[in-house]
Amino acid sequence: MAQNIELNQDLGFLRIGAAVPELKVADVDYNVKNIVKMMEKARTAGIQVLCFPEMAITGYTIGDLVHQQALLARAEKGLRDILEASAAYNMVIIVGLPVCIHQKVFNCAAVLCSGNILGVVPKTYLPSYKEFYEERWFVSSEDACSDVIELLGKPVHFGTDILFTLKGVPAAVIGVELCEDLWVPLSPHEYQALAGATILLNLSASNEILAKAEWRRIIVTSESGRNIAAYCYVSAGTGESSNDLVFGGHALIAENGNMLQESQKLSPGSHLMIADIDLDRLVHDRSMITSFRQSARNLKTFKVIEAQVDDIPASKLHRIIDPHPFVPGDPARRAERCRDIFSMQVAALAKKLTGSKIQRIVLGVSGGLDSTLALLAAAKTMDFLGLPRTNVYAYTLPGFGTTKRTRDNATNLCAALGVNFESINITRTCRAHMVDLGHKGEEDIVFENLQARYRTEFLFNKANELNAILLGTGDLTEVALGWCTFSGDQLSHYDVNASVPKTLVRYMVRWVADEELAGTKAQKVLYDVLDTPISPELKRPANGKITQISEDIIGPVELADFYLYPFVRLGMRPGKMLYLANEARKQKLFDGRYTFDDLHRWLRSFIERFFANQFKRTCMPEGPKIGSVSLSPRGDWRMPSDAEAALWLEDLEAMYRKLKG
Repeated sequence: MAQNIELNQDLGFLRIGAAVPELKVADVDYNVKNIVKMMEKARTAGIQVLCFPEMAITGYTIGDLVHQQALLARAEKGLRDILEASAAYNMVIIVGLPVCIHQKVFNCAAVLCSGNILGVVPKTYLPSYKEFYEERWFVSSEDACSDVIELLGKPVHFGTDILFTLKGVPAAVIGVELCEDLWVPLSPHEYQALAGATILLNLSASNEILAKAEWRRIIVTSESGRNIAAYCYVSAGTGESSNDLVFGGHALIAENGNMLQESQKLSPGSHLMIADIDLDRLVHDRSMITSFRQSARNLKTFKVIEAQVDDIPASKLHRIIDPHPFVPGDPARRAERCRDIFSMQVAALAKKLTGSKIQRIVLGVSGGLDSTLALLAAAKTMDFLGLPRTNVYAYTLPGFGTTKRTRDNATNLCAALGVNFESINITRTCRAHMVDLGHKGEEDIVFENLQARYRTEFLFNKANELNAILLGTGDLTEVALGWCTFSGDQLSHYDVNASVPKTLVRYMVRWVADEELAGTKAQKVLYDVLDTPISPELKRPANGKITQISEDIIGPVELADFYLYPFVRLGMRPGKMLYLANEARKQKLFDGRYTFDDLHRWLRSFIERFFANQFKRTCMPEGPKIGSVSLSPRGDWRMPSDAEAALWLEDLEAMYRKLKG
C-alpha cells in the first residue's frame, strides 16, 4: 500500500543503525568479517547511517598491544577491507580503530561511504582515572599536527572540526565523537550541534558497573534534548577482554529528549538496533527555539563533507508510534501526570482568586466530563485556600436536550462535594427568545446556540451578583476544533481546562475518582459520568436518550488529539500525519476502530475545523498552560483568523492518493 512512499523525500525520516558486532580481542580478520556481515544486514534493513563501537576493528581492550606494529598494520588492512566492502552500497559507516600518525597513536572513528573515506575523527578526551589508562596509549585530537593525513595511500580529512552531510537530505548533518567526549562539561557534540549537526554519533567502549547503564540512559537522553538532536551511542560488546572489566554492548538511540531504542546489555553474539529519526521534528524545534539559535553565535567553523545514501521505501517504520500522545501508556506515569495537572489547575485557580481578591466561583455543570473536571478543581481549590466549598456556586441549566441521566449526575455530584447548587430550567427563556427572533423551534444552529449563549449570560450575571469569577470548562481539543459556541461556552473569566486535551480529561476524572474520592458517593457518580457519551445536549433526546453525539460530528476525540499534537507541537505536514495514523492503524494501535478512509476523513475535518475556528481562539479566556501544547493567543499560538487551509489540504490529499494507490 505504501510502495510509492520514501522515508526521506516524503516523510522526513533518516534510518540509523547501532551495530555491536561479535569480536575477539586483537583478531582483526575475525572482527572485520563480522563488521562486514553487519554492514550487509544493515543494507538489507535499509539503514542509511551505521555506527560501530570504539576500536571495533581491533577491540578496545588490547592494552599495550596498541603499540605493536603488526597490529596497527593489520588494523589499517582491516579498514581497507571494510572500505572495499562499502563500495557496494550507499551507506555512511562509522567504525573505530587506532591510527598511527606522525609517531602518535590516535583513537579514531573512520567515516566511510561508497568505497571512500570521508574523514577521520580522533578522540579528544582520554580518560586516565580509575580503570582507564588511555593516556598511556593514545594522544588527544588536540595534539594533531595536521588536518589532513595520508591513509590507505590517499589524503583524508582529519580532526574534530568535520561534519558530514547527506546529498538530497539537507536536514541530516552528522557529528561524530568518541566515548569520553560525551561525559565532559563541554563536549564536542555540543559544538557540532550548534554548527548544525542533527545526528550525533558516539563510538564507545564503556565497561559495565552497577548503575552505570542508568547514568548512560540519563545522559544520552538529556543531551539529545539539550541539543535538539538525535544521539546514537554504541558501546563495545561482551567479546572485549574481561581480565578486570566486563563490557555489555549497551546501545542507545535518543531523539530530542526521548529514548527511541535501547539494546539489551551483556548479550552474546552480534546485535543491530534500528531507529528512524524524525528530521522534520528536529528542524522544527531548532527553528522555533530562539535561545538555541542565540547559542550558536561566534562558534568555530567546521569542514562539511557530503555523502550520498540511498532512500528507502517506507515498507516498515522503525519507530514507536504513540496512539495517544497526550496520555502516558504506563499507569504509574499516567497517575503522576494526572496528579501534577490537577495540582497545577488548583494552584492556578487559587492564584486567580487571590490575585483578583475574589473568594467565590460560579460555574455551569452539565454532567459531562469537562464541567465535572472543572467542578472537581474548583472544590479542591477551596480546600487549598482554606475556604468553605460552599463558595463554589454550581448551576445546572437544563435545556431542550438535557437528559435525566446527566441532570441527575450533576445534581448528585454537587451534593456529594458539598458545594452550593441550583438547577435552573432555561427552556422558558429560550422559547421567549425564539419568539423574539421569529424562530419556529426547528433544531438548527440558532436553536442550539441560543441555549449555549443564554447559559453563559446567566452565569456571567450570577458571577456579578455573587462577586465571583465565572469558571470556564472547555478543553484543549474542543478549543482546537471550535466545538463551542462563540460568545457562549467559549467565554468565561478563567478556564482551568484550556490546555487539557479531551483524551486526558477522561483519565483526570478517573484519577480524581480513585485517588481523591475513593469510597465516597462522588466516586460512583464520576464513574457514571465517565460512561456517558460526549454531547453538548443541545438537541432534543429520543426516549430519554442522548441523540447528539459529539464524536459523530467532530470525529473520535482520540484521533483529534492524535492529529492535534503533531500539528501544533511539531509543525507536521498533514500528509505525514496521515501516514503515521495509517501505520498506527496497521499496527492495531487503535484496536481496529478505524479504516484508512476514516483516518483521512477525520484528518481533513480536523484541518478544516482548526483553520475555520481560529477566531474563537483569538479571544479565548485566560487559563493555565499545562503541557507542551497550548492554543492561547497570549502564549503558544498566534494565527490569523482568515488564513487559508488550502495548502494543508493539498498536502493531505497528495499523500492520501499515494497511500490509497
